[in-house]
Amino acid sequence: MWQAPDRASPRACAVGVIGNDLAVKTKIACGVIAGPMFVSAFTALGARRAGYDWRRHAVSSLAFGREGWGQRANFMLVGALYCVAARGLARSSGRVAGPAVVPALVFAAGVGLIGSGVFVTDPVAGFPPDHAPAGALDAAAEVAPTRSGQLHNLCAIPIFVGIPVAALAGAGSAVRRREYRWAAYCAATAIGMASACALFGAAFDGVPMLVPCGGVFQRMSIATGFAWLSVLSFRALRLAPQV
Repeated sequence: MWQAPDRASPRACAVGVIGNDLAVKTKIACGVIAGPMFVSAFTALGARRAGYDWRRHAVSSLAFGREGWGQRANFMLVGALYCVAARGLARSSGRVAGPAVVPALVFAAGVGLIGSGVFVTDPVAGFPPDHAPAGALDAAAEVAPTRSGQLHNLCAIPIFVGIPVAALAGAGSAVRRREYRWAAYCAATAIGMASACALFGAAFDGVPMLVPCGGVFQRMSIATGFAWLSVLSFRALRLAPQV
């Protein structure tokens, strides 16, 4: 269960992390590596999966079937890393991590990733082909939802909604501190991730002109949001005092 630690005192806010704590920095470092690890893993897994087209198919589809253990592990490992990173960010000053809601939303995204690994998605956009009904290649809505698939979609909410909200919260906080470049990056992340999410959602729902690029849009959304989490975490480390 998430419980945000007390934030820094006014004096501690002059630095990035409360105290001179190597353990806190180690936790924050988990947020730097989590995104690149996730993207690298699903890219490698997709390249080896027979019948999988990264331009069309969802990342979550790699978790389907007997060969899906690698992506399921990828979801859960990276989700755990983000949960750990959130605990470290919560020990950072508001100048670094923004309002307290930001670490809480990062933690929620981590939980969502773990849940995405536990609950496997239904066939999407015709993958895997031996489980998708006829015509599903162009109309994913034809697939009857299962309980596991519905729970998987529920777990996606703190990822694809929570991260843009966290970025917007960070943007608002940065504007108040007159850190306009960071505010602009946070706002661009929120808009970019949400826009790409809307596009891949429409593609996976079977909008004909978008179906061939559903995987591309999803990867754009993931890369945008997870890159922001890596930069946020790196920023917290950079502004932290030396141990």
